[in-house]
Amino acid sequence: MHPDRRLIYVAVFAIMGLSNAVIPILPELAARYHSMYGEFASSLLFSGYFLGALATMLPFGILSDRFGNLMLIGLGIALTVVSGVFIFLSENLWILIFFRFVEGAACGAFFPAAFSSLSKCKDPGRCMGEFTFLFNAGLAAGALFSGLLADIFLKSAVLIFTLFALLSGIPLLYRLDELFNPKKTGTDPKSLAGQDSLKSHFKHSFIKVTGLISRRNSGIWLGSFLLNGAVGVLIAYYPDYSLEILSKARLGGAIASLYICAMVTSLLAGRFKVKEKTIIRIGLAFSALGAFFAIKYPFFGFSSLGGGSGVAMVGFALAVARMNADRGLAMGLFNTTIYAGLSLLPIVAGFLTETLSLKELFLVNGCILTVALLLKK
Repeated sequence: MHPDRRLIYVAVFAIMGLSNAVIPILPELAARYHSMYGEFASSLLFSGYFLGALATMLPFGILSDRFGNLMLIGLGIALTVVSGVFIFLSENLWILIFFRFVEGAACGAFFPAAFSSLSKCKDPGRCMGEFTFLFNAGLAAGALFSGLLADIFLKSAVLIFTLFALLSGIPLLYRLDELFNPKKTGTDPKSLAGQDSLKSHFKHSFIKVTGLISRRNSGIWLGSFLLNGAVGVLIAYYPDYSLEILSKARLGGAIASLYICAMVTSLLAGRFKVKEKTIIRIGLAFSALGAFFAIKYPFFGFSSLGGGSGVAMVGFALAVARMNADRGLAMGLFNTTIYAGLSLLPIVAGFLTETLSLKELFLVNGCILTVALLLKK
């Protein structure tokens, strides 16, 4: 296995594990501020991570085209470790929110570069499937360990995955010369004047974005946004919804089932010999079904939602990889739609909790996924 591919696979598990280790313990982390901010405190802690990713995905994707993927992957790992340390040590809501934002920025650096590297594999479908498998394995492990260990020590899983992220970056210590030697596609990386300036590079890249956001590709961007937004709403508010019906361990298990099923289906989807649009439709159909069933049957609902999202995300990634565009830019835009959904829709849902019960909110959530499915027909 190529060293870059091995690095990406290990790092994505650690990064995703840390990102999800906070989810089952959101009510406890925000408890002292609940009287002032209500459910909005939990939504800020949840969405801070996704806002950080949303703000940085596209810029870091553009930088990966200029300076090479390895540098951005290393930056993502470093920021993950720093954010994990501060989240583990602090009890202040605003410090936690800030470093959740930094944690999101770490993903903004890591994911476009990782997707760009894997899109160059001989079998990109298989590589995307394996990456998505480990992505969801990390999320599942983060939720599961957090739920199981919360009664022993609330932030046990945060510490575990911070150390894991630190260990995942050790191979980069042997590649420092390569890491800090900027690589720029098709040009001399040391040339930073005129048309080769960083400012010019960003300007031309943002012009290309307008071409990518076309009517032809709009279904991909909107579908990815709605799918991830619906998943984000369910994960953000289910801990509060289930306080009186599920233990922490069962809640962690239910959320983990989403990612476990996504792991399995993403591996299978990467080997499907069908068109990307068909893969996406199958995934969205199962996701919509799961969103509705999660209201009364958490394990079945989360499993169906996870399985469907795993299939759909491989389809989306393959469709983006085959676009005629700079890979870092395209993958940066793709990941921006993912984290736009995960960050913005839970915030909107937070305002809706003033007029809707959580059960009604989840019904609306299922309808959103149904709309996403109809958009792909």
